[in-house]
Amino acid sequence: MWRNYLTVGIRSLVKSRTYSIINIAGLAIGMAACLMILLFIRYEQSYDKWLPDVASTYQLQAWYAHPKDGDPAYLQMSAYVTKERIKKDFAQVQSAVYVQDNEPVFLKDGQATATKNWLFTDDDFLKTVSLPLAAGTTLTAPQTAVITQGEAIKRYGTDQVVGRTLTIISRGIKRDFRITGVLKNVPKNSSLKVDALLRLDFNAFYAEAPDFLTCWGCQSGWVFAKLRPGSDVSQLEAQMPAWEKRNIPDEINGNLRSNAGDEQDWHFVNLKDIHLGTAQDSSMTPGNDRRSIATFAIIALLILGMAVVNFTNLATARASQRAREVALRKVLGANRKQLIVQFISESVLISTVSMLLALALVELLVKPFAAFLESDISLSYFGADGVLLPAVALALFVGVISGLYPAFFLSRFQPAQVLKANRSAAETPGSGRLRTALVVLQFAVSIGLIICTAVIYGQTVFARSVDPGYKRDHILQLDELGRAQLFPKAQMIVDQMKRVPGVQAAALTDIGVNTNNQNNTYIIPPGGNRQVLIGQYSVSDGFLDAMGLTLKAGRWFDPNRPMDDMTSPYPPQPEVDKATAQRGVNVVLNEYAVRKLGFKSPQDAIGKVVRGELLSDEAGQMNINIIGVVGDSRFRSVRTEIDTIMFRKVTAGPGWMMIRYRGDPATVRAAVERQWKQITNEVPFNAKFSEDIMADVYKAEDARAKIFAAFAILAVIIGCLGLFGLAAFTAERRTKEIGIRKVLGARTLDIVRLLVWQFSRPVLIANVLAWPVAWWLMRDWLNKFDATITLGPIPFLGAAAVALIIAVATVSAHAIRVARANPIHALRYE
Repeated sequence: MWRNYLTVGIRSLVKSRTYSIINIAGLAIGMAACLMILLFIRYEQSYDKWLPDVASTYQLQAWYAHPKDGDPAYLQMSAYVTKERIKKDFAQVQSAVYVQDNEPVFLKDGQATATKNWLFTDDDFLKTVSLPLAAGTTLTAPQTAVITQGEAIKRYGTDQVVGRTLTIISRGIKRDFRITGVLKNVPKNSSLKVDALLRLDFNAFYAEAPDFLTCWGCQSGWVFAKLRPGSDVSQLEAQMPAWEKRNIPDEINGNLRSNAGDEQDWHFVNLKDIHLGTAQDSSMTPGNDRRSIATFAIIALLILGMAVVNFTNLATARASQRAREVALRKVLGANRKQLIVQFISESVLISTVSMLLALALVELLVKPFAAFLESDISLSYFGADGVLLPAVALALFVGVISGLYPAFFLSRFQPAQVLKANRSAAETPGSGRLRTALVVLQFAVSIGLIICTAVIYGQTVFARSVDPGYKRDHILQLDELGRAQLFPKAQMIVDQMKRVPGVQAAALTDIGVNTNNQNNTYIIPPGGNRQVLIGQYSVSDGFLDAMGLTLKAGRWFDPNRPMDDMTSPYPPQPEVDKATAQRGVNVVLNEYAVRKLGFKSPQDAIGKVVRGELLSDEAGQMNINIIGVVGDSRFRSVRTEIDTIMFRKVTAGPGWMMIRYRGDPATVRAAVERQWKQITNEVPFNAKFSEDIMADVYKAEDARAKIFAAFAILAVIIGCLGLFGLAAFTAERRTKEIGIRKVLGARTLDIVRLLVWQFSRPVLIANVLAWPVAWWLMRDWLNKFDATITLGPIPFLGAAAVALIIAVATVSAHAIRVARANPIHALRYE
């Protein structure tokens, strides 16, 4: 019996080649999309699960869920002081460690090179986070280091480096570390980004800035904890509010009180939950969210559903061609159950062939897909991550689901009705409403994806081109200026860079094009009854010209006015800070800061005095005189709110230099690099053009737009395949009708218009379903940005036009061919 079913199924496929190719191609595309998304989801969910003891390893995160000012921020970082406090107060914490990324300079053979992902740790990190060692031992004492195999080969040409001494420069001081171990390379599916771990004494490291060690609002590193076996994290979370009250002291700003615990909440998050967790700010590696993954999974299933719809539509449309077969089989003794099994078996056969083709497509696409996502996604058939069982299950599921309705539909034909009057040439039973509804759903999905693609692309273009409030072109941004060894040379470096041919302006700054630092302080506006959180950033006097800011009121900093300068010496000298606080300082605000401080206009703020702590705790509060107001500037991504900024003038200390240039970018950069290397050989040259920085900022948005575009193209292809098949069968079924119309005087244009309109109506109706859903989804997505495009009618009308043109083009060839046929061929049989 089964051999007979297989034989009939194969003959049916061979007999109706067009039908077979459409179904197999559509199902293969849908299945391939599902398998690719399955690989992607598995990969995203695999983060850090490879780590030993990951179930008991946690990260302590600081969440600003309900800040007084600004948007919520969910940080993976936590203050240094929290590490010791959780060890002291929670018996469940077996060990804890703090790490931070200071990007020290690596020194070898007199040459300084930059580092990335070289973390300073205050304890034996590997006893808390069990990164696997390839050789050697853990960080047994201060001034020891472990380095990954890849980094060892990069720096030394070999991974046999245990016992060697590496030298770095940090805070202007050379430090030697003995390499005690070599780590296995950390996989890409990890929330940790580690190339080297260097253990040092943080008390000595921060001897010149001891406030950092007790500051609850200073998040510049990560705290990890290993819990004892059997610990209940929910109990720890329940005790956190009381822990905050017990440990965090009040801070007094004039006569106003504040507490770091008022805005922050701390949470223990397991390592394997970090990548897809709530907190994604200040992360070591870019994270993701479950909602995005679910969105892609749903879209892949919709595409597969479209392919199943194609199968159902074409199978029911072909019912008239198989009606005589069904009738004859019933006359010869077949019952309905046997016919249902036969048709479902044929469907499973098509699904199986489609799955084989889908697996071939995945084999071809998985490496480009992994490269596009910068991941280690790979295809394996066996084991825990194998796709063989999911592929078999998917093929069976799709085969049964796609064949179920056609099987019941075809098997219900009555022999007497079919065989009398040559019923096989008659119209397919039923009104065709189901087929029309399914076509509507298909094109609704396609139109929705086209709309989403258009909106995401439009927002991406807008993000790149929106006015940032400063002249973002022709800027070269130099990093590394904040290193201690360059502190006494900072102003000299600026002056020399100004003399480089092509350089128009140069200035030091603590905030530049998408710099990732934030430095906020509470300012008391006139009246003294409230505190306002304002960002404070140091700049040199050339910053206005270098960035092309717009002065709205007052003046900019003047190098000849001592009150404008608030440079602090390095190492810090408390008496100098106190003297500066006693005399007061001049600052320049942006318009947003002016509004938050309660001033009516930029001009109204000029000459006003506010108070706050801009230096060390020992210096205390000072008078802050507002001398100027500049326009608001968007230094970061459009996803983040514009910063409230208080600029203060210095001549040394900031970490970046902004250079405005004219002429050829490569020539200017090369000249700046030559000048840099004449000044120092202890700090590597690190510079990027503003255009390149912004390209990196919106790289994720570009990738999302491309993924949606790929899904939209797949959806349109599958929809067109189904429409092509339906048009072919409909044109064939209406051959007699068309012949009669032509005999009665219908023109070719009239016939084409009739057939095209039949398939255009479902596409037009699909817009009614697609537009509201797409509008709701895109409105929710755009709300995540601080500045967005207007969600106007153009993407919706454009998607409708594209879908309609594609549908018309798909069916026109059949319509023209049938309309031009000689009517005598259609009518001679009758």
